[in-house]
Amino acid sequence: MSKSNSPIDTQSDVAVMQRVLELAEHGIKSTQPNPMVGCVIVNNGEIVGEGYHHSAGELHAERLALKQAGELARGATAYVNLEPCCHQGRTPPCTDGLIDAGISRVVAAMRDPNPLVEGGGFELLNGAGIDVEFGVLEQEARWLNRGFVTRMSLSRPWVVLKSAATLDGRTAAFDGKSKWITSSDARSEVQLLRAKSSAVVTGIGTILADDPEMNVRLEGAERQPFRVVLDSQLRIPLDARIIGTDQRLVIFTLSQEVDKVSALIEAGAEVIQFSPTRERLDLREVLLELAKWQCNEVLIEAGQTLSGAFLQAGLVDELELFYAGSLLGDQGKSMFQFDTPLPFENRAEFRINGAAMIGPDIRVNAVNQSSLADLKINSLLGSFD
Repeated sequence: MSKSNSPIDTQSDVAVMQRVLELAEHGIKSTQPNPMVGCVIVNNGEIVGEGYHHSAGELHAERLALKQAGELARGATAYVNLEPCCHQGRTPPCTDGLIDAGISRVVAAMRDPNPLVEGGGFELLNGAGIDVEFGVLEQEARWLNRGFVTRMSLSRPWVVLKSAATLDGRTAAFDGKSKWITSSDARSEVQLLRAKSSAVVTGIGTILADDPEMNVRLEGAERQPFRVVLDSQLRIPLDARIIGTDQRLVIFTLSQEVDKVSALIEAGAEVIQFSPTRERLDLREVLLELAKWQCNEVLIEAGQTLSGAFLQAGLVDELELFYAGSLLGDQGKSMFQFDTPLPFENRAEFRINGAAMIGPDIRVNAVNQSSLADLKINSLLGSFD
């Protein structure tokens, strides 16, 4: 890991923690289901080691930074955005590595919400005579790992809903034609959104209308998200393109049609059957199941019906909206369809977090206020990441 080219005030815990967060973000497309973690080791005012977690199963950020620091870690301060782990997983506990290396002080941004850690890492370090401080840039750290924090604290993923529309909020013409509303620049941004997600969720309506693959088509993509289809009546064709790719496909359904389920499983799909006690899938149950599959962040890419259902159920944490400089009028398809009219006083409240030009289009990011409260974040941070 190369050190930062910009000078860092190593006497400032905040300045060093900002570098830690920069490092951690390098893992945004590869660490799931693990959190993004960076580490910087400072000794006598000099950065002697840096590292970030690349992917699950590989060395954690602390271990990589300690490896780079070598003997210079003795008596140094280790900065990390998440409490060091204290349990044996696929890699050894980071607390052991910090203690063995002779680190004298640890500065962390936040506690680890994982019940296997949550304070235990700090206790071990304190017990070994290491000074521990935490809370430096805590809100920024929580925002960076909002998916992991949400899954650990609420047992569900962080839900991002993406939609592309005209300036008057239409996703398709009156006849359903929509290819392409936004530019190739905007579509490239969507590929990045997919790459940083644990799962991409769509509905059977989108499958039947567009026959998409829903995978990440970025050069050098290290990881593919789950592709999830919500299909209550199991109408998905066996020759759908989404079935014919190598990445994992999960289909949620109420159908008990044995032959169709068997054919889909034989084709490589995983089929999750819920009890057919209702006409539609329970979206909360779907999210709870995805959390059990260790999904931190879920991207909804669907038509107006499913998108509207997630919004109306209050299950959307973040909006990623792309607007093209065109109009389709009131006969075009709207972005979100609700089952029942929504009174003005009951409108869904989102706070705009950022807006930027993406080629000829506009990208708007907005966050659900109640979701920020769940994350214990007091204000928006104004960034696309």
